[in-house]
Amino acid sequence: MMILSQRRGQVWVETVIYTLIGIALIGLVLAILTPKIKEFRDRSVIEQTIESLNVFDSKVIDVLDAPGNKRKVIFGLQRGIIFIDSLNDTIRYVLDESNVRYSEPGLSLDIGRINVSTQELTESYKISLYMSYKYNITFDGNDSLDSQQFTPVSIPYEFFITNKGTVNNKLWIDITEGN
Repeated sequence: MMILSQRRGQVWVETVIYTLIGIALIGLVLAILTPKIKEFRDRSVIEQTIESLNVFDSKVIDVLDAPGNKRKVIFGLQRGIIFIDSLNDTIRYVLDESNVRYSEPGLSLDIGRINVSTQELTESYKISLYMSYKYNITFDGNDSLDSQQFTPVSIPYEFFITNKGTVNNKLWIDITEGN
């Protein structure tokens, strides 16, 4: 009877030890994989945003053909912020607290018409993508000092890009947000 009781106790002890070892191994694997998963996610967001900005830019180029031309762009934004800067005629995307170093910090990298810069923060990176235009870019017809800011939403943004013609020998491209 005593031997049977000791065996049961030994089985329980072994079960607890193996369970703890299994949990420790799962925790170790998660500790190693979680940063890589976050890096992959951020790299994917940046690459999708580059593709979306390229589509946006192609629509701007499409409207250059003639005054009155208008194109619609659907722009999904999972993370980061988009700025339409009328004062500097630029469109900028900023991803704060990225887990991936997309380019060499402090140096600009050109990917097509998109300029990429990475700024090293304390424990993460700030990734900026921007396109500069030689045209007068306005938002809702305003050439204001404040840039328009668009934050992540579950439903993609709908923008309309319109060629308003030439004003003061500079082509005027207006961007509006659709409903």
